[in-house]
Amino acid sequence: MGSTLKNSGLVGLGALAGVAFSMQFSALAQKPVEQGMPLEELRQLSDAYDLIKTDYVEPVADKKLLTDAITGMVASLDPHSAYLDKKAYRDLREGTQGKFVGLGIEIAQSEEGYIKIVAPIEDSPAWRAGIKAGDLITRINNEAIQNLGIDEAVKKMRGEPLTKVTLTLLRKDVALPLVMTIMRQEIIQKSVKGKIVEPGYAWLRISQFQEPTVDDMAARLAALYQQDPSLKGLVLDLRNDPGGLLQGAIGVSAAFLPRGAEIVSTNGQLANSRQSYLGKPEYYTLQGDGDVLARLPAALKTVPMVVLVNTGSASASEIVAGALQDYKRAVILGSQTFGKGSVQTIKPLGGDTAVKLTTARYYTPNGRSIQARGIIPDFLVDENADGDGLNGLRMREADLEKHLSNDRDKESAASTREQLDAQRRLLAVERKRKPLEYGSADDFQLAQALNHLKGLPVQLAKPAKDLVAEAPAAPAPAKKRK
Repeated sequence: MGSTLKNSGLVGLGALAGVAFSMQFSALAQKPVEQGMPLEELRQLSDAYDLIKTDYVEPVADKKLLTDAITGMVASLDPHSAYLDKKAYRDLREGTQGKFVGLGIEIAQSEEGYIKIVAPIEDSPAWRAGIKAGDLITRINNEAIQNLGIDEAVKKMRGEPLTKVTLTLLRKDVALPLVMTIMRQEIIQKSVKGKIVEPGYAWLRISQFQEPTVDDMAARLAALYQQDPSLKGLVLDLRNDPGGLLQGAIGVSAAFLPRGAEIVSTNGQLANSRQSYLGKPEYYTLQGDGDVLARLPAALKTVPMVVLVNTGSASASEIVAGALQDYKRAVILGSQTFGKGSVQTIKPLGGDTAVKLTTARYYTPNGRSIQARGIIPDFLVDENADGDGLNGLRMREADLEKHLSNDRDKESAASTREQLDAQRRLLAVERKRKPLEYGSADDFQLAQALNHLKGLPVQLAKPAKDLVAEAPAAPAPAKKRK
């Protein structure tokens, strides 16, 4: 990703970042093969296959050649289409269910090239072993991992239940490396949490849209209203929510909108990809427990709301923000979202493999395409009082190679080299900043959201040119010693 920050991940969680999955695990044969196949190109493919089999320096298995051909063909379409082998397919299904086999740690890449622990999941194997936020993983099973990508590190730490993995860690203020052997277990992750942040005002966070999300949200909202039946304001926090299940986004939106309101529409090549999704139980119920939203307090439809978003808010979270913004049901506050406006459908191929294929673009109720543009907040507010911090360094959809174009609106321009240079200079300042805990007393954007709900002034983001002007100058190149 060059100078941009990589998304953090959960060890054992499926690769859901920036994806709104429609849970149509459908057969591939939905459209008849057209006449007039490109025979010349098919012959070239066959000839290349034969050449590799006969002339390559060492033998290559047929299965590898064919699998790699499928992988390359699908990956060439756009950044979100992919071939899923048995393991990837299993991981994806685990991720959408909100449970997975792993250690229970949220990780990110460190500046030194190691794997940094963002946070252990409470009561997970990693949490019980004593792993702490800020620890750096330097070795996995005694193998050095400096400059190893997050995806590869996750693969090394995943495995079957009740198997062990040994981590070597560096911890601040501890002189010697720590070596911990941890047993992998099934982790059940809650994607919803919330609390009363002060009398009359609640904070509800959704970190990802999974199968249990709508049920978990309904339970959490009911608990919040039981704790404070006279809520005057609600903050829905979708920051760093990378997406997930389309049905989850529909259900979350439906909780706050009139029954039956259109939440999102999609349009693609197939007839069944041209649909409108409404705020009705048949569009969001996955658990088979009836309409959990029907039991929520009626006041939820009218309580004043602010939705918090940032560059890490993608896909399903953008669907929610876009719907609530179009109906003027909530004010959107934060920074411009990722801009992931396409739907991926899982197409099984047999043999426990599948293709994750982009099948449609999605649109807000007012017909806006989010693809490569994102949701622009009503109030642009930085992550911190003095700037947008590391959030401003993240890659967006418009920065990705082969991204789908926005078919209805002008795309937001990808980051320019001048902007990236300024962001690099700001990084030196951000390294010294204490990691932000969403929902805490130090959460600046949450404080601004509460100010808006109370009718108080909101501190808006500084223009980009002001941030560039304030960025410290890059150090001069070091002189060579002679």
